[in-house]
Amino acid sequence: MAQKRILFAGYAPVHFVCFESVYRLLRKDPRLEIWLSGGFKTAHDGAVAFSFDGFYDRFEVDRTRVIPFEQAGRQEFDVLICAHLSDSLFPQAVGRTVQIFHGVSFKNRSVREKALRYDLLCLPGRYHAEMYQHWRLVRPGSSRCLIAGFPKADALVQGGFDREAFLTRARLDPARPTLLYAPTGDGNNSLEIMGEKVIEALRDAGRWNLLVKLHDHPKQTNVDWPAVLSRWENDRIRLIHDWNVVPCLRAADLLISDASSVAVEYTLLDRPIVLLDVPKLLEKMVRKHAAVDLETYGQKIGTLVGHAGEIVDAVAEGLAEPNRQSAIRRAMARHVFHRPGSASARVAAIVLHAAGLLSSLPEDVEELLPQPLVMGAESPNELP
Repeated sequence: MAQKRILFAGYAPVHFVCFESVYRLLRKDPRLEIWLSGGFKTAHDGAVAFSFDGFYDRFEVDRTRVIPFEQAGRQEFDVLICAHLSDSLFPQAVGRTVQIFHGVSFKNRSVREKALRYDLLCLPGRYHAEMYQHWRLVRPGSSRCLIAGFPKADALVQGGFDREAFLTRARLDPARPTLLYAPTGDGNNSLEIMGEKVIEALRDAGRWNLLVKLHDHPKQTNVDWPAVLSRWENDRIRLIHDWNVVPCLRAADLLISDASSVAVEYTLLDRPIVLLDVPKLLEKMVRKHAAVDLETYGQKIGTLVGHAGEIVDAVAEGLAEPNRQSAIRRAMARHVFHRPGSASARVAAIVLHAAGLLSSLPEDVEELLPQPLVMGAESPNELP
């Protein structure tokens, strides 16, 4: 039997980070050819292009199976896997398309009509299943919506991480409490509003390590933030250049973020969170995308900070009372993530099913029943 041709295509490194654990499982299967494509997405005068250079360089992949999209786009594949909702990286012909998503923030940008251009949707957990049902996106004759889990989060709950070794490699003292600052990439994020002042205040406090992990594809910014923030580095502050945020999350005793999905992922560790308030960002998201959910969990999972002058006290209190928001963090983690630690195996099995190599889905994957269409039913607004 001829090998099944599987293509992964992404336009930001985080897309492959979300697929990487599944990739490691699938590449062992002799029945499959796993191909990787895509590239850094750029837009000039309305034209979209994908820069291939360096996109996969930081990952352990089979270089002989990495091809530019210009080449992949002219070929046929049995299965396409994406962690973004765009169809701009679809090949010439494909048997089945699988969506694995790349974010779980309360912005809920994955709860959109655009997702229904994919054949199989691997929803992170019960929360997103309920959102898809609420917004009537589970439809007869449309995408199959599967509660599968979030592969990227598996590494947060599995063993094998050496915190001391990680911090030592970063040239930081492992005996010191460690903070992680990881802002979102949307406009009006906390980095743009108060990020440098927050870093300065934490530096002046001189009590903690600080890891700074920037978003890998920030939107609408002309600032070279890595260059700007490099001047803040010292023996207690490090700018992290790796694509994968998970080791930073595992090393951190407290997370500082804003509206990024890393805050939701961090609930799996049940450690304190400080959220920098980003009202303009949230107001814009609410106007443009109805599925934004600030009520269920939102900013309740952490201590909300309105300006940089509050950050030192908020961090100190969070470290002193790490269980303050523990109940809601644990509730969110249970609700958002389906059986964390084993999602990669389930999604790999779904890919095999899409390729026709498994007759049925794994028992611990739940398929949502289609809902009847209702004329005039509400649907989440589409973002530009």
